[in-house]
Amino acid sequence: MNKAQQVFLHSIVWLAILVFFVLLSSRNGDLHQAIIIFVYFGVFNIAIFYINYLYILPKYLSERKYWICSINIILLILVSGLVKYGFAYLFKETILLRGEGQISFWQYFTGAIFTGIFFVFLSTAFKFSVDWFLNEKVKKNLENEKLVAELAFLKSQINPHFLFNSLNNIYSLAYQKSDRAPEAIMKLSEIMRYMLQESNEPLVKLAREIRYLENYIELQKLRFKGDAYVDLKVTGDCMDQEIAPLILISFVENAFKHGVASDPQNPINIAIAVYGNNFLFEISNKKTSLNKDESSGIGLNNVRRRLDLLYEGSYELDVTENDLMYSCKLSLNIRQF
Repeated sequence: MNKAQQVFLHSIVWLAILVFFVLLSSRNGDLHQAIIIFVYFGVFNIAIFYINYLYILPKYLSERKYWICSINIILLILVSGLVKYGFAYLFKETILLRGEGQISFWQYFTGAIFTGIFFVFLSTAFKFSVDWFLNEKVKKNLENEKLVAELAFLKSQINPHFLFNSLNNIYSLAYQKSDRAPEAIMKLSEIMRYMLQESNEPLVKLAREIRYLENYIELQKLRFKGDAYVDLKVTGDCMDQEIAPLILISFVENAFKHGVASDPQNPINIAIAVYGNNFLFEISNKKTSLNKDESSGIGLNNVRRRLDLLYEGSYELDVTENDLMYSCKLSLNIRQF
């Protein structure tokens, strides 16, 4: 909300309050008297509100000059009481007369003091409330910026890691002068196009993400010269769903890197099921003692952190393993588009 909108909103609120009290008081009395009491003195009280809200509190509280702030507030209340009495004296027959007598200076001044205290309290409470909401907004924006930066960093870790592994695979095919090398390069080109273009969006179509996994699996099968066995099953409607990009690739990468893919009796099993907004991903593979490296835990730690950031409270990830098998089960709520 810009300053012009704020001024307009404040003006409407104060005008509504003054009109309400004038109409309420004029029902059983003189309209002219009600206007003098509530409009003229309403202006004084509104002035107290904004002098404290716009000048005293911002100037001295921000500098932590609490004693000077308190002194200025006391002076504001006292001076406003004197000014109010001076104005009331001009209309003493309307304002200061009560029955057959006249209100004394101290009686009126005491009432004006309490009224001033009320509006100072009101403006102070309003000031702290506004500052709290602004601080919360700034805090939320900073958290969102931090979240975006962290997600970008995590995705930047995925791309080089995947590219490094794929280039190693293609290098092996090229070194062997395999006819499959050009096909592998085309698969990698399609995969990298997806990673560089579509995955920059916060959400992508689930069908497109699955296609990305299929391309990756086909690329791996080329490296294994057709001796890689993967059983991929997809059930449910994947066309009307969206998911965070590159969430599933680390599980599949780890299955190829640290599992057995060449055993037809123990293929890498991948199951994807979609029921409404419920998404289930399961993968299992036979373990091997080969192809171990120091970075084996980076991919899984990465995907755990991204799940925490993107699907906090709406996902479950279970990892189980024994001496022979390794399996992961991921369930989460995804969005329809």
